[in-house]
Amino acid sequence: MHPSILQIWNVYRAANPAAPVDVPISFHFCDNRSDADLCAELVATERKRATATSIAELRLAGDPIPRPGDYAIVTNWAGEAKAVIRTASVEIRRLCEVDAAFARDEGEGDLTLEWWRTAHEAYYRRVLAGSSYIVNDDLEIACERFELVMAV
Repeated sequence: MHPSILQIWNVYRAANPAAPVDVPISFHFCDNRSDADLCAELVATERKRATATSIAELRLAGDPIPRPGDYAIVTNWAGEAKAVIRTASVEIRRLCEVDAAFARDEGEGDLTLEWWRTAHEAYYRRVLAGSSYIVNDDLEIACERFELVMAV
């Protein structure tokens, strides 16, 4: 764990003593440095307020589906803490049910559903390659909206 993760959580907790004592999960978005660093910056500037993880990806990683109220620390690719977020809502949708409003809230690319779908289908294919999961319109997605509660 990068030391900045504990540092940002301690600073957040000092200002918000009702927050959990235990350090929440930390993660970077995406599967490459360029996109991960960009997404961390988009979160820190509040342009990115949502994320869409496939349920298949969560299952393969052994991770739970996020729940409203969950905290997480967003890092860049190098693992340096950039922001603390709190999950506001989670809806399980099929890939074909993701709408333009959600794509816009994700804050990536040109903010259109077309861009979102192209980028996310490619991502899902990469991270699910070699598994028994198929990327199609029925792929279940955890559509998570979150709020930025602290940025570095």
